Amino acid sequence: MSSVSPVSVSSVAERLLPVSALGAPRIGPRRELKAALEAYWSGKSGADALLAAAAGLRAANWARQQALGVDVIPSNDFSLYDHVLDVSAMVGAVPEAYGWTGGPVPLDVYFAMARGRGESACGHGAHAHGPGAPALEMTKWFDTNYHYLAPEFSRGQAFALTSAKPVDEYLEAKALGVETRPVLLGPVTYLKLGKSKDAALDPLSLLDGLLPVYAEILRRLEDAGARWVQIDEPCLVLDLDDATRAAFARAYETLAAAAPTLKIMLATYFGGLGDNLDLALGLPVAGLHLDLVRAPEQLAPALEKAPPALTLSLGAIDGRNVWRASLPNILDLIEPAVAARGADRLEIAPSCSLLHVPLDLELEADLDRDLKEWLAFAIQKMAELCVLRLALVEGRAAAVRPLAESAAAVARRAASGKVHDRDVQRRAAAADAAMTRRRGAFAARKPVQDATLGLPLFPTTTIGSFPQTVEVRKARAAHAKGTLDDAGYEAFLREETARAVALQEELGLDVLVHGEFERNDMVQYFGERLSGFAFTKHGWVQSYGSRCVRPPILFGDVSRPKPMTVEWWSYAQSLTKKPMKGMLTGPVTILNWSFVRDDVPRAEACRQIALAIRDEVLDLEAAGAKMIQIDEAALREGLPLRQADRAAYLEWAVECFRLAASGVADATQIHTHMCYSEFNDVIDSIARMDADVISIETSRSKMELLDAFKTFRYPNEIGPGVYDIHSPRVPEADEMTRLLALARERLSDGQLWVNPDCGLKTRGWAEAKPALANMVEAARRLRALAAEAAE
Repeated sequence: MSSVSPVSVSSVAERLLPVSALGAPRIGPRRELKAALEAYWSGKSGADALLAAAAGLRAANWARQQALGVDVIPSNDFSLYDHVLDVSAMVGAVPEAYGWTGGPVPLDVYFAMARGRGESACGHGAHAHGPGAPALEMTKWFDTNYHYLAPEFSRGQAFALTSAKPVDEYLEAKALGVETRPVLLGPVTYLKLGKSKDAALDPLSLLDGLLPVYAEILRRLEDAGARWVQIDEPCLVLDLDDATRAAFARAYETLAAAAPTLKIMLATYFGGLGDNLDLALGLPVAGLHLDLVRAPEQLAPALEKAPPALTLSLGAIDGRNVWRASLPNILDLIEPAVAARGADRLEIAPSCSLLHVPLDLELEADLDRDLKEWLAFAIQKMAELCVLRLALVEGRAAAVRPLAESAAAVARRAASGKVHDRDVQRRAAAADAAMTRRRGAFAARKPVQDATLGLPLFPTTTIGSFPQTVEVRKARAAHAKGTLDDAGYEAFLREETARAVALQEELGLDVLVHGEFERNDMVQYFGERLSGFAFTKHGWVQSYGSRCVRPPILFGDVSRPKPMTVEWWSYAQSLTKKPMKGMLTGPVTILNWSFVRDDVPRAEACRQIALAIRDEVLDLEAAGAKMIQIDEAALREGLPLRQADRAAYLEWAVECFRLAASGVADATQIHTHMCYSEFNDVIDSIARMDADVISIETSRSKMELLDAFKTFRYPNEIGPGVYDIHSPRVPEADEMTRLLALARERLSDGQLWVNPDCGLKTRGWAEAKPALANMVEAARRLRALAAEAAE
């Protein structure tokens, strides 16, 4: 059996220890949300079609959970783009730049905040109107791979109820015969996630103005007949100052009084409450959700201290990874809780929303049979919860078969030869500190590299990928289906690569890339060529908006059977005399953007990947590459949420990058790339990575992220992104020049590179060509200014 089947339970079990889902995947089994969004943005469909598709996805989600036996089904966990953006639209937190004048926030304004809007009357899509504006800043949701749109606040910020989406979707489910528990992002976490252009404005100071809007939503839910509401406050697992603790107390006193008959389930996840446990238990709420996957140790003190009337929701199944649970081991953990507290004061749930895992394992017809037995996606996890409830309420004897299947699958995985490779383990154990050091310090390497490369001041480049056009995707699909043979596919890819190289030379870029047309994804491409990884066909998860990814599944020891990128680099370099970057994904990013094995420490798995990437770096250098980029886009996002846990992570993460990068000669320039990151708290670790050049996302923050590098006096070279590739708008050269002027205030001219924020894979050529042309022009202007200043 590759999955757990739904279990029938008695009426008593339906009343006791209810199963809650917290949140479900939004995108649909075949990425129907992506298709609906992109059809709307392109003008191929209208708002009615988009909203109808969204309603269909919500109805299917509710029906699916109801059929599985989930008791507490969430509503308002669905979003057209991002649930944090939904709150901004609900409370009227729309910056002036988007031209909103009050009332319900229209779709075109909502999507402008998400994606930006060009200067023309029709904006970036057939439905967009209004003034041009960049998108809101996008960053990672805690330490996950999901992105959210950071709220932007201003001094004197006013809030008003501008959307009743939580009530509307509760009533929508009710009309379909499904009673749900609406989900809201809590007011304190919402404000803590926000930003302001006014550095002196603390978003938390806006709480008293925000609470009446939340209170009104709760009253409307109460009037609509809702009995419970789930309010998510994941920032309760962070290190909190006294002001934030006081804000929680004030907020929940207000919310509890606003709708006295509406019970609040306060949901915390992504870690343990730690020193915030007493705070959470003291709030006037009816329930508290605990993440027992990340922090099983918090169960005992929570049971000891929880008020008798408080319902505890036990997050016992991993909502962030895809491994089948050891149900007997979970029962060992939570059976004492049922005995001590009683099933009528407990719920059982995943550790967090199931947004972060694929929908249904049964769609994977081609997965290795053994591997499939070891996995569980969202639907299978809900079924696991139902098994746990049955065993907890009626005894293990009532669930003998599914419990035995679970234990057997876990045991077979632990013993499998597909998981363990002694040669890989020995090599990783033998890696020593000398392998993590470059031969010379940066000060010694820089003049050698300058002489070798001969680049101008403010050199221009891109981050790696170029547009994956419809033609590229069609060719890849045809090759996968067998309708385009290997020779035909390679010829197509060579043509695309040659065209991209010629275009870069025409635009005047200084350092070129081959475009990565042969790559489906920056992690998947490498995982498919490394041992120890497996891939799904339908295991999609949402990254942001319509952007979906299929994370690799890292199930075993990792090695590199043969070179992965050398052939394509060599071909691209043969087409030009300009430097061609070798393009690799770094070990920490491969790890953090995969579903990682849970049977060994993450550091151990990362070290194995680093050695495989090291082999590729050395082969690229041997083939003639003078510049190799090892992207670590996800290094910062893997940072533990608690300060006390960060040093250990950064130690092994930096060590693994250096292990991958440090075998080359001083003349070989090592680049890396990071995106969506706040760097202040990790700047010393970035410096210890010792990359010759780092490119970072800075355009949405208006170069503010560079402040960390200025304060730290970062010695190496930096490419701050000068335009936002996640938005379809094409910034003018003047705009990029202004951003670079801000960068020059923070860094020396000799440190600066000029590049976009990230790769151009998701853009079209109609956007990429003029944007890159404007970027090259901005660099030329800076060179002229620097030359004038030097005279």
